[in-house]
Amino acid sequence: MRFLLFLCLFAIPYFGSAQIQVMGKVVEYNDKGKTIPLPYANVYWLASTEGAVSDSLGNFKIPYNADSKKLIISLMGYRSDTIPVNRPNLSNIVLYPNVILDEVVVEKEVAPIQKSLFKVQNVVSVDSREMLKAACCNLSESFETNPTVDVNVSDAILGAKQIQMLGLNSPYLLFTQENMPSIRGASQVFGLSFTPGSWIESIQITKGAGSVLNGFESISGHINTELMKPLTDKRFFLNMYGNNYERYEFNSRYNHNITDNLGTGLYVHANLRNGYIDNNGDSFLDTPLAKQINIMNRWQYMNPENGWVGYANVQYLTDTKEIGQNDFDSDTDKLTTNSWGSVINTNRLDLSAKTGYVFPDLPYQSFGIQTAYSVHDQDSYYGLNVYDINHSSFYTNLIFNSIIGSTQHKFKTGLSLTYDGFKEMVNSTAYNRYDNSIGTFFEYTFDNLEGLSFESGLRIDRHNNLGTFITPRFHLRYSLWDKASFRASFGRGKRGANIFAENQQLFASSRQIAITENGGNYYGLRPEKAWNYGVSFIQKLYLWNRVMDFSVDFYRTQFEDQVVVDWESPQEIGFYNLEGKSYSNSLQIDWNYEVIQNLHLRSTYKFFDVVTDYTSGTLERPLQPKYRFFVNLGYETKKVSEGQWRFDFTTNWLGSQRLPNTSTNPQEYRLPSHSPSYMLMNAQITKVFSDKFECYVGGENIGNFTQSNPIISSSDPFGPYFDSTILYGPVLKSMYFIGFRYKT
Repeated sequence: MRFLLFLCLFAIPYFGSAQIQVMGKVVEYNDKGKTIPLPYANVYWLASTEGAVSDSLGNFKIPYNADSKKLIISLMGYRSDTIPVNRPNLSNIVLYPNVILDEVVVEKEVAPIQKSLFKVQNVVSVDSREMLKAACCNLSESFETNPTVDVNVSDAILGAKQIQMLGLNSPYLLFTQENMPSIRGASQVFGLSFTPGSWIESIQITKGAGSVLNGFESISGHINTELMKPLTDKRFFLNMYGNNYERYEFNSRYNHNITDNLGTGLYVHANLRNGYIDNNGDSFLDTPLAKQINIMNRWQYMNPENGWVGYANVQYLTDTKEIGQNDFDSDTDKLTTNSWGSVINTNRLDLSAKTGYVFPDLPYQSFGIQTAYSVHDQDSYYGLNVYDINHSSFYTNLIFNSIIGSTQHKFKTGLSLTYDGFKEMVNSTAYNRYDNSIGTFFEYTFDNLEGLSFESGLRIDRHNNLGTFITPRFHLRYSLWDKASFRASFGRGKRGANIFAENQQLFASSRQIAITENGGNYYGLRPEKAWNYGVSFIQKLYLWNRVMDFSVDFYRTQFEDQVVVDWESPQEIGFYNLEGKSYSNSLQIDWNYEVIQNLHLRSTYKFFDVVTDYTSGTLERPLQPKYRFFVNLGYETKKVSEGQWRFDFTTNWLGSQRLPNTSTNPQEYRLPSHSPSYMLMNAQITKVFSDKFECYVGGENIGNFTQSNPIISSSDPFGPYFDSTILYGPVLKSMYFIGFRYKT
């Protein structure tokens, strides 16, 4: 094993002299004769579907195509150019504005969901156009048309949406915002609703072990969100939304360019849910009453001439949720048995900044520093249970990028520091702790367009509660034949489980908390450790003159140690360390095809085998469908002067799920061993009137499927059998919405 790690990290084999990447910068001349970068220019190989898009600085990188050897550069409003490629660095490529229409340019937009043939890691990139296909009001609702991750509702009362990847819950995922940690610790349950969808420019989803640059905690994957950039965003954006369950949303962005290199933006989000909805007649609200105000001031500095780039964010959020029985009054019924209810008040402050420098004469060499600070304060009660948490967090990461000899041999190295302070109150018991760590990392990448590429990383961390440990990560990509890639990866992750913050739905029940301590530093429990292994294959080809791509991947997560969350006793929730085995096997098959012009079909089949040794025996993970099937159909008409129509339809079929054991309950409070399978359907129609204005209507769960009796013993919420945690399907019936977007 040591020899393998040494070989992966430090051996630099020779695979040929050809550079694997072609780099350049797309610019135009201003009236003073100076070059100005052109962002979002299309760069693609002649007679090929392989392409890239220039970034906010006009820079682009694209793997070399030996069959084509000619790049086409195009951007709306500019004359396209074709560049013969005979060197890796093309320097500046100047585009000139269209003055006279002297040619016909045929353009094809890059798909809103992209799977690369050439990236070493298994990454799915999602841009803002994909998020417009659903009523995307926050990050948790950004994945409804994306089969890479699964969206679930935590319970029948809180209504919090959580996501899963590779059959594992969100605590095993690493969430970052512009590659800085975001949703973790105290924000684990509700944090997905704290990032408005209208603020998001793109999302990158990495399956399996991620990069050592982002820390040691990720186990099943990494989700990174990129926010809108003030210098390249629209000057003004407004979105308003409402649905039949009295949920209303307001989203706005206003950007101002102070100079050519400095811009700032004010982003505002507000939502309100004030409808008392109880369609199933169980005396409990089907969806929480809620209100949120979320404000961010964002700054961007970009100077291509001197190589400096910087961002700074200040974000403040206040969020209130009220849930429980219809007649609950928070002024008179708080912590009484008059009526069961809950109020969750959250205030959160986020400060972040990052600065980067690219050496003007060495564009492959750069350094950067990322810094983030947050304070999350939540005061809440659930019936007679009190849960308060205050989480303060500090993070900084210093990164240096360069090459060894040529751009085929790249490396990243750096140093990271973290601090987390937790103050929790669970009823009358206080749990306080702090985590701090210092770590260093090194990651080497070998790229070869026409053969083998790999990325090997190692980090060493010293943590006050986890000790000193090593985290290895390895990714490999091999071009099997034309437009086909094979990938493999393995990596290790380690984390301390925040058992209360990650399982807040337990408080909306009469279950007693049972912690089997064994001397660990996390509530008396040992930290979690797991290995993740994965392989994937992707093939892109033409079928009947239209692009088709097919992919299949398989991942296995094997736990060395795990905090088992045991729901198998109806009156108790148990937390204890794993004694035995625990693993998750995930198989996903994707088939995407343009059926006819502008009609796109995406389909996915998933199989999960998630097994854990509980004290009661070896069992499948509860509330986890073994099979899932996903289909998305999207169609858009041609753009004309009168505008455009867009149609989108998504269906999800979920197989049977094992339910936690309720056999010791009285007969009327027992559930079957497995849930029925069911199908969910969503649809949306968008009318684009102009480049400035569009409106949309749509529906979710239009088949009207709901779980019958989602709350056990709802008529006796203070009795011993009350439980809202066993939720396998929707509580809300069909939901219909309407909204508009305006931008200038």
